[in-house]
Amino acid sequence: MNFPLLTVTAAVPAAGAVLTAAVPAARRTAAKWLALLFSLATLALAVLVAIRFEPGGDRYQLTESRPWIADFGVRYELGVDGIGVVLIGLTALLIPFVIAAGWHDADPLETQSSRWRPTQGFFALILLVEAMVIISFEATDVFLFYIFFEAMLIPMYFLIGGFGDRAHAGSDENAAAQRSYAAVKFLLYNLVGGLIMLAAVIGLYVVAGNFSLQEITAARAAGTLDMATNTERLLFLGFFFAFAVKAPLWPLHTWLPNAMGEATAPVAVLITAVVDKVGTFAMLRFCLGLFPDASKWATPVVLVLALISIVYGALVAVGQRDIKRLVAYASISHFGFIILGIFAMTSQGQSGATLYMVNHGISTAALMLVAGFLISRRGSRLIADYGGVQKVAPVLAGTFLIGGLATLSLPGLAPFVSEFLVLVGTFTRYPVVGIIATIGIVLAALYTLVLYQRTMTGPVKEQVRTMPDLHLREVLVVAPLIALLIGLGVYPKVLTDIVNPAVEHTMSDVKQTDPKPEVAVEAKNGEEAK
Repeated sequence: MNFPLLTVTAAVPAAGAVLTAAVPAARRTAAKWLALLFSLATLALAVLVAIRFEPGGDRYQLTESRPWIADFGVRYELGVDGIGVVLIGLTALLIPFVIAAGWHDADPLETQSSRWRPTQGFFALILLVEAMVIISFEATDVFLFYIFFEAMLIPMYFLIGGFGDRAHAGSDENAAAQRSYAAVKFLLYNLVGGLIMLAAVIGLYVVAGNFSLQEITAARAAGTLDMATNTERLLFLGFFFAFAVKAPLWPLHTWLPNAMGEATAPVAVLITAVVDKVGTFAMLRFCLGLFPDASKWATPVVLVLALISIVYGALVAVGQRDIKRLVAYASISHFGFIILGIFAMTSQGQSGATLYMVNHGISTAALMLVAGFLISRRGSRLIADYGGVQKVAPVLAGTFLIGGLATLSLPGLAPFVSEFLVLVGTFTRYPVVGIIATIGIVLAALYTLVLYQRTMTGPVKEQVRTMPDLHLREVLVVAPLIALLIGLGVYPKVLTDIVNPAVEHTMSDVKQTDPKPEVAVEAKNGEEAK
């Protein structure tokens, strides 16, 4: 029997969550180091998964399959393609930085008793979310995926509602009410999406007789699975709705600004850089893989919604007064680009969308974590409360600038490559859509540079005059992320070599080929005429 590498990769952070939660209340520092150790062990396993994965090999590799609920056709089936590999790597990479950045975010207040264990709970919940996200990227049984797709909502609910941002304007009671509202809104939106998806999962079982993604896609390719057109469209809508909530796609996005605004900066990173990627990943794996004809049928509407997300998110970000909510609306715009690339139905678009998931995760983590360090020093999330920070904390301002430039997809930084591929892939099939999408690029430059100008430049405000620069721990958190943004911007081939074969399989599922450039076609016709 082969070593169950995928199971172990998800089980290690789950075990770390249990052990971290069991650390005695007085041993808070030990709990932090234990959580960090387990996150680094998970990262090592994710690297091993990437090493053992062969980009030119089978579509799903390192597979595991065992009976689970045999009477209902449910199996414990795992497997990864190139898209899953890079997203597992992203998740495992970011969690150690999330833990290190939130080192003091859950320390108990002086008014709390010595028996209170917020620190242990905070880091245990982060590891639990990591475990559930990883197994979601690995699951090839639809029912197994659904369980963890929904289960991750519970630890996220407690992270948002129980460990909110302490830099909140107003009374403690008002802050607690805002956190509670954000957590409940997050949970309700995602639960509604999940319940609709559950109905679609049951419908899929009635039609296909099993939950195996590989068996269903193989049966569709062979023509042995008879799925009526209307049935396929209804099932697609059930899956897509849940994934659009998680993504989040306009108009199902409104929970995200509240959740990111009220959560601590590391938890905000966990939401948008890790958890939300499950939604866009699932669009590629399940919507296009299980329902290819319905995906093509829905493409015009999805492209319109993606365009609205791009422009609306960027426009609202321009007018934000709260730093964290600005980053949240910017993320809505970026997720619009990701979904645009997926449903452009071109290899460039889908490769760019996958790279965008990774690069957006890294760039948002860098920007949001530095913003969190900034907010913790001043005790305010309002942009108007800052000014002249670069004169008193140049390292903080410099890293904030690089994170912001990555957010606006500056050439030479990683997000540029992914955004370029998404736009190229969209232009080749839907040129008008591609032209409209470029508005998001212009607006991204506007909200990013205005944010930097208002917070970091100009006269030094009295409240920031004594602001300290980044400490060693904070530099160690941000520096690797900056290095990755530059490295992947210069040499993205390390990711594209893994992703492209998986994208080819997805394009085959939907029976699409890349449009031929009109110039090349005209030139060929001219040569034939001669």
